[in-house]
Amino acid sequence: MKKKFWITFLIALVGFSALFAITGHYMLNKDSMAYNGEDEDLEADEVLKDKSEILVLLMGIDDQDGSGGVAKVKEKKIEGEDRHKPTGKRTDTMILCKYNLETGDITMLSIPRDSRVNIRGRREKEKIAHAHSYGGPYLAMKTVKDFLNIDLEYYVTVDYLAVKKIVEAIGGVEIDIPKRMYYKDPTDKPPLLIDFQPGLQTLDGDDSIRFLRYRPKKEGDVGRVENQKLFMKEFIKQTLKAKNIIKLPTIIKTYYDYVDTNIPMNAILKGVGTVNKIDLENMKTATVPGEGEYIGGVSYFIYDEEGTKQLVQEMFGDFLLNE
Repeated sequence: MKKKFWITFLIALVGFSALFAITGHYMLNKDSMAYNGEDEDLEADEVLKDKSEILVLLMGIDDQDGSGGVAKVKEKKIEGEDRHKPTGKRTDTMILCKYNLETGDITMLSIPRDSRVNIRGRREKEKIAHAHSYGGPYLAMKTVKDFLNIDLEYYVTVDYLAVKKIVEAIGGVEIDIPKRMYYKDPTDKPPLLIDFQPGLQTLDGDDSIRFLRYRPKKEGDVGRVENQKLFMKEFIKQTLKAKNIIKLPTIIKTYYDYVDTNIPMNAILKGVGTVNKIDLENMKTATVPGEGEYIGGVSYFIYDEEGTKQLVQEMFGDFLLNE
């Protein structure tokens, strides 16, 4: 229970964060955040030509050891190359997301962090969460690409503090908690106590983090993913409310401080018109099927190969690579 599993507002990146990005170019350090010019726009246009959907790997990382989150990962980027030096930061949340730039439809597949897979450069199969530690977001993206046999080009990583900061900015997130959630770990740093009674209540920033950390004893990671989905839907829906427009400057700053992505700005801008079409109630979500197993004394999530293959075909068929 010492590792944190964060779900974030990033599933709506190409929606509401596009507005933050556009405004942010003028409200924050304009020179450093401005477009690189027409060449960048033309390159993005070419990448997106004839594409109505974009596939993105969403990842959450934390700063549990106090060494820095997304900001430190950015420093590990090798200039001029699509790779990073070892980051030492594992992913706590990994979600494959497909966003339709014309309809606003969202399809989301959660990948358990303990999934035992091949990672380029490693001799033995390891937990998929390790890929980001070895080579940052690009290696994590390549690992998912190999694992699911999909054409994956884009990633978004977010520091868990983004969740806390934005929840605080919008005055909390109202959640109807389905059942008692209790967990205590006095050895955690700081000591952890999660204790939520069932019912409708408003979670502040710290409570939101506790809610996302909770792992049901019986359901394990799968149960935690379900909690994350519940929080995510309410988080996005409430962040998008008109009353929160006045919170835009705070949310913009949080976006730039705690988020990293290689998605072309034009891809984000292309989805701006679909914000009002996003239907969170009909969002397609699933989790890689499988079950937990100990191998050599280590707990892994062993995915169902056939079930996973079928699920990926149904959800992301247009992005499958030729075998």
